[in-house]
Amino acid sequence: MRSEKELFKNLSELFEGELYSEELHRYMYATDASVYKEVPLAVVYPRSKSDIRKLVELANRNSLSLIPRGAGTSLAGQVVGKGIIVDVSRYLNNSIEINTREKWVRVQPGIVLDELNLQLKHTGLFFAPETSTSNRCVIGGMIGNNSSGLHSLIYGTTREHLVSLEVILSDGSEAVFGDISAEEFDRKCSLDSLEGKIYRQIRSIFSEPGHLEEIDREYPDKRIIRRNTGYALDELSDCKVFRKNSNKNFNLCKLLSGSEGTLAFITEARLKLTELPPSEKALVGIHLKSVEEAIRANLIALEHKPSAIELMDKRILDCTLENIEQRKNRFFIEGDPGAILIVEFMEDSMEVILDKISSLKKTLTGRNMGYHFPVITGKNINKVWSLRKAGLGVLSNIPGDAKPVSVIEDTSVHPENLEKYII
Repeated sequence: MRSEKELFKNLSELFEGELYSEELHRYMYATDASVYKEVPLAVVYPRSKSDIRKLVELANRNSLSLIPRGAGTSLAGQVVGKGIIVDVSRYLNNSIEINTREKWVRVQPGIVLDELNLQLKHTGLFFAPETSTSNRCVIGGMIGNNSSGLHSLIYGTTREHLVSLEVILSDGSEAVFGDISAEEFDRKCSLDSLEGKIYRQIRSIFSEPGHLEEIDREYPDKRIIRRNTGYALDELSDCKVFRKNSNKNFNLCKLLSGSEGTLAFITEARLKLTELPPSEKALVGIHLKSVEEAIRANLIALEHKPSAIELMDKRILDCTLENIEQRKNRFFIEGDPGAILIVEFMEDSMEVILDKISSLKKTLTGRNMGYHFPVITGKNINKVWSLRKAGLGVLSNIPGDAKPVSVIEDTSVHPENLEKYII
């Protein structure tokens, strides 16, 4: 490999964007929201698809890695590494086309989720998956991480909301991945290109005797909404091409979502849009004695079909007491609960919501669960969610040496097994 100085000099002469290899930028991008730290080789801000192609070709020729990055909100070190950081959030951050009739939007990977939904507000549609970092996380990162968030109970994960992706493959060639029939899949396999080779390899993997059965046996419980355990071969194989009992088309987007930028570099995404949620909503903040009791109460709450459920334990609640900004959001808390289960309902009628909350309260009290059930509506709802979203931040600011250390992140457990998992 040529010297780094020579490499970057040659690239900068052809590059429309910005390239930095000095120590300051490299250390700025050495961490994400996790405990991991890796100083990269360089940091680049591409301005165009052409820039990304040049970066891919450079990396391919010189055995370097590219690390796609947006806001760096990853909790497990996904966007740190010793290669070249490619930050798409500075320039590749636009919505390109909105189709309200067919309910989709085409965007660049660096657009921020909240900014996208602000642009869509007048249409009565929105991009439904959300995260606690929605005011800074970018769509490319959400695809890489297969993000879900607060309302995953009704909207699922990012994977379910992908229509198609435009990507640059590892040899610099372009490809578009989306829904294709079994006949189209066969035509793709005949292509004399890296794209064709990818389809042929997938066909070979899933056609091997026993592979589909092993995937079904070894992959996580399909009842778990967020199953980010390696590449989603279980999702990819669930199609008419490989399973006679499936009615789904083949779509490589299912594999790219959750792959953390390791398979292709996304340059554009077409996203499925959803109608804005019902106009009426309310929360009930169920005060419980312990986390264990909250876990059991959660199973009961799920039976009442809420739109969202979140937990705050005593440690987080105690931390918010010392936080000036979050103290005002504690207005609904009574006493010293061991945990609070926040349950949200969304309907077209507040009367229906209050009936659901009353039914939930009756069931819980009948099983000696919960001692306070405040109902929160209107502008106060955002205060409660702000308190919940502040959890990671307030934990990180605990005074003294008692700091939380992230060891395993993004773990998903079915609610029925959660109590055994924690204990």
